[in-house]
Amino acid sequence: MSVSDKPIRVLVAGLGNMGRSHALAYHNNPGFEIVGLVNRSAPVLDEKLHGYQIHPDFATALAELKPDLCSICTYSDSHADYAVMAFAAGCDVFIEKPLATTVADAERVVAAAEASGKKLVVGYILRHHPSWQRLISEARNLGGPYVFRMNLNQQSSGPTWETHKALMQTTSPIVDCGVHYVDVMCQITDAKAVEVRGMGLRLSDEIAADMYNYGHLQVKFEDGSVGWYEAGWGPMISETAFFVKDVMSPNGAVSIVMDPNAKSDDIDTHTKTSVIRLHNAETGPNGTFIHPDRDLHMDGEPGHQELCDFEQAYVLKAISENIDLTRHMHDAVQSLRICLAADESVRSGKTVYL
Repeated sequence: MSVSDKPIRVLVAGLGNMGRSHALAYHNNPGFEIVGLVNRSAPVLDEKLHGYQIHPDFATALAELKPDLCSICTYSDSHADYAVMAFAAGCDVFIEKPLATTVADAERVVAAAEASGKKLVVGYILRHHPSWQRLISEARNLGGPYVFRMNLNQQSSGPTWETHKALMQTTSPIVDCGVHYVDVMCQITDAKAVEVRGMGLRLSDEIAADMYNYGHLQVKFEDGSVGWYEAGWGPMISETAFFVKDVMSPNGAVSIVMDPNAKSDDIDTHTKTSVIRLHNAETGPNGTFIHPDRDLHMDGEPGHQELCDFEQAYVLKAISENIDLTRHMHDAVQSLRICLAADESVRSGKTVYL
């Protein structure tokens, strides 16, 4: 085996839902070799992961194991420091979204990646989903300016609500989930965001007094496009219209039509599209539509684990083929900037101009 054929040695930090899925993706891909896992506690792991040692401290594991790649799937407040540490150690980095908890930290991570000449891939899982790629392509074909209507509310209870409460110790729902969907908006319009507003409400005594588990953001782009995103977590959240993914332009609309029996707490629901509906706004001489709406049935869609497999296959490709990730990193900072501006607006009650 030549040096170039050797598997990439990866250290996985954080074994929550995403960390466990990414670890399985590395385990199943012969292009990777897991050298260790990092977690403060001993979580319940898939049988395939039982043979790997769990280290309690990231810095120590990084120094001792000398991986080629660090996969950072911890809570977002540690993302920036861990990533910068990994770049200093000569590693490539995969980092779960959001990239950081502040724009300054996100820019610090990108600067460290560029200075080290190493790859930084951010966990925007929808970028690897064939149906979402199709949605973005169909929306771009319509031409702007656009109206974006998007939400992902989760009626969570039991262990899922516990996970949400843990996430809200550092990050609000409109930041944690919003970066995905704002990233989709940015990929469709290509225009710069110029104005952001946010509203939020604390609907539970089980979270900190300065945190909110329901949030709503509005964003305006330089090309005139406008969009909103809504996210709520908790046992009180309504299942009604919990999943809206809709893009309109002067020429028509493209929408995801969700299975009416889908549940907001099911992780596969968050990525599955079921049907993409295309609407053409063109009318004839009598004012009626020329083209009927078209439904694209997205059969054989990847599930959550398959998407994680796709994502890590992209990480392997980015490293082995030396893909230029400049736009990828810029987009990750841009979507975070918009969501953090919305969070700032929630707390200040004022519009934020970017």
